[in-house]
Amino acid sequence: MVSINPNEIEGAANYLRTKINFPLQAGVVLGSGLSQFASQAQNGVAIPYEKVPHFPKSTVEGHSGSFVAGFIEDTSVMLMQGRVHFYEGYSMQQVAMGIRLMASLGVRTLIVTNAAGAVNDSFTPGDFMLIKDHLNLMGQNPLIGKHYPEWGERFVDQTDSYTPHLAKEAHRVAREYNIELREGVYAALSGPTYETPAEIRMLRILGADACGMSTVPEVIVARQCGMRVLGLSLITNMGAGIASTLSHAEVVEIAHARKGDFQNLISGIIRSINRE
Repeated sequence: MVSINPNEIEGAANYLRTKINFPLQAGVVLGSGLSQFASQAQNGVAIPYEKVPHFPKSTVEGHSGSFVAGFIEDTSVMLMQGRVHFYEGYSMQQVAMGIRLMASLGVRTLIVTNAAGAVNDSFTPGDFMLIKDHLNLMGQNPLIGKHYPEWGERFVDQTDSYTPHLAKEAHRVAREYNIELREGVYAALSGPTYETPAEIRMLRILGADACGMSTVPEVIVARQCGMRVLGLSLITNMGAGIASTLSHAEVVEIAHARKGDFQNLISGIIRSINRE
């Protein structure tokens, strides 16, 4: 297991500080096919992951692999154009390193987004789902290993992993733009295979509404760092056994089709952060 320590986080954060000359209010992680939202940032500064010391590179199609710092709706933001995943061979600590960097740079509100498969058969591709809770079925946790007190509590309370106030604001913004916003439980599995029909049935029994291969490690670390968190899934496909076939190309296609509503929804939520 590749571990991350405070010196590596500070080294990477110091490098980012040489590129960003303004304080950051919010962070946004952009999931599969959603990286184009970063073009909304005004006065944006793009820093490829490969330039940041100790930071892993994203290798997945639909994940651009850059930090973008700028302003959206007059709110200063750090956006991650794509993420790194456990299934790429990175440790959980590496997977969540971007969140620790955001925290080191002063970010206190995090928006995590992902492309997800529907477990709830009343969902359809193109739906937006506000994550109200999650199931960590990845077999790992990013807080395993040596504990550094400066990063927060060892035993993190996950009662409100997703901040109720931010969820309320998301619903308000969705109504403003006439966007249907569902709510549900997100189940994270390791991937990279899609789930089997039996696994989808199991997830439904466990109470999941959607599933994917990301997000949960980031949220766990964000909560340890004391961040407020909003989670948003774009349902891009039906789970195995509900749909006949699954493909990554389908995920990217659905994300592209809903990019206008996605931009309105995320921009509106960011605007509400600036009003606080």
